[in-house]
Amino acid sequence: MSGDRPGPLQFFHSTRARPCPYLPGRHERSIAAELDGFAAQDVYDAACAAGFRRSHGFIYRPACSDCDACLPVRIVACDFASRRSQTRILKRNADLTGRLLPALATAEQFALFARYQKSRHASAESGKGEPGGGDAGGMDRMTRSDYTAMIEDSPVDSHVIEYRSDDGALHAAMLMDRVADGLSAVYSFFAPDETARSLGSFMILDLVRRAQAQALPYVYLGYLISETPKMSYKARFQPIEALGPDGWKLLKT
Repeated sequence: MSGDRPGPLQFFHSTRARPCPYLPGRHERSIAAELDGFAAQDVYDAACAAGFRRSHGFIYRPACSDCDACLPVRIVACDFASRRSQTRILKRNADLTGRLLPALATAEQFALFARYQKSRHASAESGKGEPGGGDAGGMDRMTRSDYTAMIEDSPVDSHVIEYRSDDGALHAAMLMDRVADGLSAVYSFFAPDETARSLGSFMILDLVRRAQAQALPYVYLGYLISETPKMSYKARFQPIEALGPDGWKLLKT
């Protein structure tokens, strides 16, 4: 029967270059395909291992003709051991409990997301961007319905992890996907006034612990861009692999 197997993915190339949200003076283009049908998870598993990211029901990857700064990276969770500075981050956040939840948006999450985006946008304007978020530009203009779509429009195995203190306060949250060989950090956000906690790094460390507990070898972090602190911080989580012409190779720092 024709419905027994998926048809070939239909990739499309963005028709217009947009200003790059990370490197001033440069423009970005991408290729994308829709995740559709019963085999969406299998396709996504393979696409993630090929350096693609997910947004809603689409997978995408940069396809800039004059720039290759975006480097797909993944932490080798099975070999990861936290450094002294990362152990301190875990201790500073020992009062937080991460709870794995269905990918459903709430008003409380959106309020924290909006606070984070307002702070992040202001930081970007002053040239003091802070690591810990995702790989998409223009998110400071997202409405409540946009946020709900980002969280809930997923044809694959997606969850939200909420990080709360003992008093129930929400300090941080992450949208994450489960893939065949690991966990993928889709987007994270946190209380912008709690910089001492290093919540962005804490959520990555927690995701590594979750991958290790499930015997999953990798944590996918999206793209590393060495020229901007917003995206170069990912190299701190060693061992980490980068995808290049010869496949996934350990990235040396």
